[in-house]
Amino acid sequence: MRRFEARLPLAGGTLVAIVATAGSLYFSLGLGLVPCELCWYQRILMYPLVLVLGVAALENRRRVFLTALPLSALGTVVAAYHSWLQVSDTTGTCSVGGGCSAVQYQVAGLSIPNLSLIAFVLITLSLVVTARSR
Repeated sequence: MRRFEARLPLAGGTLVAIVATAGSLYFSLGLGLVPCELCWYQRILMYPLVLVLGVAALENRRRVFLTALPLSALGTVVAAYHSWLQVSDTTGTCSVGGGCSAVQYQVAGLSIPNLSLIAFVLITLSLVVTARSR
């Protein structure tokens, strides 16, 4: 890849991280939804990606995948587990040990954990493309 083209996956990942961060803040601050325990873990993993990927895109740092890939991969696992709990458990609690059927807020037919899962998968894919562009 040429020098400019190597920045495109990082810029795309940054954009996804910004939208996910803004969306999570809108859900809690704008709509008044209280984040569950698993939502907090996903936020902890997503928010730093805005800065890490943003700076890497600006400075064309392809090796950022060494730092960002563990965050996005772990976020993918947590979001997948959260999505699975939401559809499989009816206990109504939303934590590491319990289900997540109490809050089923949906956007375009997708729950908040589903949206988080999509964001983490897209960011992970952008990092894999960046890593392979060497």
